[in-house]
Amino acid sequence: MTIVKEIFKYLPEYQIIYFGDTARLPYGTKGADFVKRYSGKITGWLLNKKAEIIVIACHTSSAWAFEFLKNKYNNIPIFDMINFTAQEIALSTKNKKVGIIGTPGTIKSNAWSKKLKKIDPSLKIYLQSCPLLVPMVEMGFTKGQVTKKVLEEYLKDIKKNNVDVLVLACTHYPLLEKVIKKIMGPEVKIINPAVIVAKAIRKFLDNNPKIAKKIKKGANHQFFFSDEPYNLEKISRLCFNKKIKPVVKDPFNG
Repeated sequence: MTIVKEIFKYLPEYQIIYFGDTARLPYGTKGADFVKRYSGKITGWLLNKKAEIIVIACHTSSAWAFEFLKNKYNNIPIFDMINFTAQEIALSTKNKKVGIIGTPGTIKSNAWSKKLKKIDPSLKIYLQSCPLLVPMVEMGFTKGQVTKKVLEEYLKDIKKNNVDVLVLACTHYPLLEKVIKKIMGPEVKIINPAVIVAKAIRKFLDNNPKIAKKIKKGANHQFFFSDEPYNLEKISRLCFNKKIKPVVKDPFNG
């Protein structure tokens, strides 16, 4: 929900319809076909709810399903976590060394490396799969010694390679940003792609007033989950400083 946090910040006037596929999480350990299939189903469901713009608020879905969704729904603006952020990330490094931490699915897809190398072939990309981080965040382990030890283990090789930019390539990871910053040190720029995406959507809507006009205004946001979300109150307070009222229903079951 960290992308929603940034959208609230940069686009406060617009209503959001959010769908979290908690019945099938984590996507980060699923295969490409599964991620494409359910990303397509969710996108169709959101469009039936009168969404005017789709934001793929998941790096694994962005990696495996963005091109598929763009081709399937070619008349709908679709924003993902990779294609709209890679240019700024490539320009952020001074020593041409970029670290990327993500779920197994995101890292396996190699989508980040391909996109960044296309922009600047001289970049050196250091990838690290972090399968424990999503369940840790879901359980509320966003600080403390356990969190620190796990992150130190995951980050040790990236840190050894002297990267000057580290990309948080999972929408759960910004909730660990304070601990990550302490481990990596002040000389490393930590990039949360959600911020870049939210700014890109703001710019897009400012430049496309006809589309902006179609989107409902106000604070009547809707949060849907396909299964009871674990620790939702704690996570929503971390993201929004308040509780949210979820609707729990799986539209794809039965």
